[in-house]
Amino acid sequence: MTALAGTIPRPYRLPVVLVVATVSWLVAWFAAAPLAAWLTFEVLGLQPGTPLGEAVAFFLYDVPKVLLLLTGIVWVVAIVRSFFAPEKVRMALAGRNVVVATVAAALFGIVTPFCSCSAVPLFIGFVGVGVPLGVTFAFLISSPMVNEVAIVLLWGLVGPWLTLAYVAAGVTVAVVAGLIIGRLRLERYVEEYVFGIQSSQVEMAAPTWTERATTAWDFTRDLLRRILPYVLVGIGIGAFIHGYVPADLVVSIAGEGNPLAVPVVVLLGIPLYSNAAGTIPIVQALLGKGLPIGTTLAFMMAVTALSLPEFIILRRVMKPRLLAVFAGIVAVGIVCIGYLFNWVT
Repeated sequence: MTALAGTIPRPYRLPVVLVVATVSWLVAWFAAAPLAAWLTFEVLGLQPGTPLGEAVAFFLYDVPKVLLLLTGIVWVVAIVRSFFAPEKVRMALAGRNVVVATVAAALFGIVTPFCSCSAVPLFIGFVGVGVPLGVTFAFLISSPMVNEVAIVLLWGLVGPWLTLAYVAAGVTVAVVAGLIIGRLRLERYVEEYVFGIQSSQVEMAAPTWTERATTAWDFTRDLLRRILPYVLVGIGIGAFIHGYVPADLVVSIAGEGNPLAVPVVVLLGIPLYSNAAGTIPIVQALLGKGLPIGTTLAFMMAVTALSLPEFIILRRVMKPRLLAVFAGIVAVGIVCIGYLFNWVT
C-alpha cells in the first residue's frame, strides 16, 4: 500500500488508497465464510456436524469477520471524532444543566470506546475541568457498554430493532446511574489529588483530511493490537460453547426456568473482563444454545460495564465506598434490563 501511494500524485493518494482499501475489505468480507469452511472441512479434514468441526469453523469464520468489522467501523468513527476536541467536549459538559449533561455524556460514550487502561485518565480529565461526578460516571458506564463496536456487531447478530433497544437500555442505565450518583453527593469519596489536576487547553490548527485519515488508522491499528487477545479469547469461548456445550446444560443453568438466571449471569460476568468485541461471539453462541435474550444481554453488559480490572484501576482515583455504590447501581440497572428484555421478547 505504501509503494502504491508513492507512485500516485499527492492530491489523489488518499482517494486511491481509500478505494483500494474498501475493495480489499469487501473481498475479504465475502470470502470469510467460504474460506473458513474450506479450511475446516477440506484442508483440516474435519467433519461437518461434529463438535470439533463446528467449533473450528465458528472460530475461523468469526475471527476475520469481527476484525474486519472493527477495522472499518473504528476507523470511520475515529475520523468523525477527530472533529470534536476532547477538551471542548469536557468543557461543554461542565457548563450544562446536570440532566442535559448526563444524557449528553452517555450519548458521547457511544462513539468513544475505551478500555480499562483509559478509565483513570478519562476520570481525571472530566473531574479536573469541573464535570459533575454523576455526569462523569454516565460516560464511564456508557462508553464500554454501548459503543459503535457493540452496535455494529449486535446489528449483524440480532437485527436492527433489538440492537436499538439494547442501545436505549444501555444509555438509560448510564443516565439513571449518573443521576443517582450525582444526587448522592459522593465527591468526598474521590481521592483528594484528583481535584488538584487541571487539564491543559492547547489550541491546535485543524488537521488536513490526510492527517485525519492517518491518525485514525494509527488509532485503529493500536486499538486492534490491544484488544486482539480479548477478541481471540472471546471467539474461542464462543466456539467452544457452539461446538461442545450441550444446549440442555446452558438452558438448565440460565434458561427461562431459572428465575434467578439474570442476577446469576451478572455475577458471573464481573470477573470475566472483556470488551464488546470479545463478548459478541459468546453472546452469539449462548443465543444459539437457547439462552433468553435478556439474560444473554445482561451477561454482556456485566462483562463490559462491571469488569473487575476496571474497578481495580479506578481504585487509584476513588475510594472503596464510591466504587461499591457505582457497582451496585449499575448492577441493579443491568438486572432490571435483563428481566425487561426477557419479558418483552
